[in-house]
Amino acid sequence: MNTCAIVGINWGDEGKGRIVDLLTEQFNYVIRFQGGGNAGHTVINDRGSFALHLLPSGIFHDGVVNILGNGVALDPENLWKEIQEVRAKGISLTPENLKISDRASLLLPWHRDLDALEEQRLADRQYGSTKQGIAPFYSDKYQKKTVLAGELRNLNQFRAHLASLLEWKNLTLTGVYHSEPYTMEKLEQWIADYCLQILPFVCDTGKILKDAQKAGKSMLLEAQLGSLRDLDYGIVPYTTSSNTLAAYAPIGCGLPSLKTTDVIGVVKAYSTCVGEGPFVCEMFGEEAEKLREAGKEYGAKTGRPRRVGPVDLVATRYGVEVQGATKIALTKMDVLSDMAEIPVCVRYRLDGEETDEFPFPTDLDRAEAVIEKVPGWQTDISGVRKWEDLPKAAQDYVLMIEKAIGCSIAYVSVGPERESIIYR
Repeated sequence: MNTCAIVGINWGDEGKGRIVDLLTEQFNYVIRFQGGGNAGHTVINDRGSFALHLLPSGIFHDGVVNILGNGVALDPENLWKEIQEVRAKGISLTPENLKISDRASLLLPWHRDLDALEEQRLADRQYGSTKQGIAPFYSDKYQKKTVLAGELRNLNQFRAHLASLLEWKNLTLTGVYHSEPYTMEKLEQWIADYCLQILPFVCDTGKILKDAQKAGKSMLLEAQLGSLRDLDYGIVPYTTSSNTLAAYAPIGCGLPSLKTTDVIGVVKAYSTCVGEGPFVCEMFGEEAEKLREAGKEYGAKTGRPRRVGPVDLVATRYGVEVQGATKIALTKMDVLSDMAEIPVCVRYRLDGEETDEFPFPTDLDRAEAVIEKVPGWQTDISGVRKWEDLPKAAQDYVLMIEKAIGCSIAYVSVGPERESIIYR
């Protein structure tokens, strides 16, 4: 694998951070190419347990350069706090192993306010935002109303640009939402406390990656969320505000000419979903609560209980297609170990007819899950490291998913730790 994208196949929360951490040792560079501090990439390794929100999940490996690409919603406040938290656990983060694209746009303080204000206005029609300012940020980016990280190198120019945006944004804050306006004094404090702290990490990462490409270096491209949260191909409007697909990775990482040689799609052995929107395979009641507790399914960023359900073969097949996945990493197989029978969503029923196709977003509310049950293995598999040592029922479960989605499952995770993996 010379250039590999690791992406989510479903609604997000599939375990991408865990797979990035596992595979980083094979790469020279790890690059986050989209999304922002609303990510919750949980990593457990010999250095400890971490929930990463903006930092690339390759930061635990010595000799690897980690980059936040131009496609990222760069929140200086959250990033600086996260850098300090990770450093406090003994992880070295310096401008040598962490670099920020000078073309990354900054998430400004009012973006979080606007996110919360809009969700409040929507009331029972909320999108389920994490309130990290992601939607207002990307909206402003496409309106050309943000500032680039590289502008911090000329503070007088940076302040002048910020002041012009402040005048424009206060019209919305005060006129539409009847909220308090921002002041330059408040922004000056934000600059001093956070922007100047991350400035040493800001550089021309595009040149670094071009030089790396010429030298034949290997790159791992890390996505946030999953296929069904993609702005164009997801369950609109209950998506994120960026493109979560591998096809966007070369643009968002900072090297548009890059060709990905592998796309590893991450799929959970059952389904989970944080936030609002259609979730056809959702389980409820005691059955759902038992699965949620077994998998510790609570958002790494928000702490919200995740909605849970059986593995959804319809949604997963669609996710594999739009991601162009070449391999699959199947995570959290061990969570299903106590179940005598395991439910599987094999098809959808839409307007009385069964279908294998993932429906148009506005049709999803009418879709119903067609559930079949397969035998469980009812034995602890967390210590298994070889495919042939898995119980036959567990092997059959993996092979059933593999056949249904049309993509080979190369990795089977049987625990959260880095070494709890089976290679096929």
